[in-house]
Amino acid sequence: MTTPSRRIDVHQHLVPPLYREALARAGIAEAGGRALPDWSPEAALEPMDLLGTETAILSVSTPGTGFLTDPGEAADLARRLNDFSAALPAAHPGRFGWFATLPMPDVPASAAEAERALTELGADGVTLLANNRGSYLGADGQDALWRILDEHGAVVFVHPADLPGPAVDGIPPFAADFLLDTTRAAYLLVRGGVPRRYPNIRFVLGHAGGFVPYASHRMAVAIAADTGRSPLDVLDDLRGFFYDTALSSSPAALPTLLAFARPGHVLFGSDWPFAPTPAGQYFANGLDSGVDPGTRAAVNRTNAESLFPRVATAAPAPVAARPLPVRLRRSAQRAGARLFFKIVQPGTD
Repeated sequence: MTTPSRRIDVHQHLVPPLYREALARAGIAEAGGRALPDWSPEAALEPMDLLGTETAILSVSTPGTGFLTDPGEAADLARRLNDFSAALPAAHPGRFGWFATLPMPDVPASAAEAERALTELGADGVTLLANNRGSYLGADGQDALWRILDEHGAVVFVHPADLPGPAVDGIPPFAADFLLDTTRAAYLLVRGGVPRRYPNIRFVLGHAGGFVPYASHRMAVAIAADTGRSPLDVLDDLRGFFYDTALSSSPAALPTLLAFARPGHVLFGSDWPFAPTPAGQYFANGLDSGVDPGTRAAVNRTNAESLFPRVATAAPAPVAARPLPVRLRRSAQRAGARLFFKIVQPGTD
């Protein structure tokens, strides 16, 4: 790239020590079939600089607080995670934003923590897992949370979790089940009329919405038959979600996403550190080489600026001068990643 992309990465995770310790006490060492990766703010900046990412909006991935069955313990962990996350933007100006963790499926506690995070801690939005111990977003009884989020015009980042059933041997959950989990949540949110009743909430679906763009018309026909609504109205609700490109800006998936999503509703995502840096490079190259410059600039940054005014109005993050060997190594990494992306694309014969 000849000019810095100044990407805003809306799908990047943090694994604070307090979270890793809580998971370890519960005997949990992986998420979605992948081992918990190492993480620190300093480690995050390395792949961000490599990909041209100026600001990352950080979130806690699955299982969130859902592995704790005691509601008080789950609420306490969410508070501590949010206090930790709230300190990162000041410690690293211009580089990090954050989505608050909520102790779902406890709706009253989640509504209270959302209020605290958005009004007192300055969260850029909240994270909600598609399902929490089998209770999906869009289920009955969640209106107290939706009201708070609608009142604040909140951005809600929807991230998949393990399906509420046993995984299939040989298929790690992150490879396929996660996509179904997000699709289920999107389906139920629209079927339950949540986007229509709470129009100020901006939902961001991770991983290009799972199967939503590809299966949207099939889903719309089913929801219309079930609810009596017009399929066009259902499709309009599905198109109204925001979608990120994490692990999804491939020549197969990206055209479908851009054709389906409402203009301005596709955002850059990397899924680091659960997706290792080479995977982030691979899919970033899919975006950089697969669309026109205007679309690329919009997905990299402009579309996200409408959701995150604090990030949009911040001064460009200072970039530390790197020694020549580091710059040369990064240049070689970028060139190698671009070449690899081109080599592995399927032929046209």
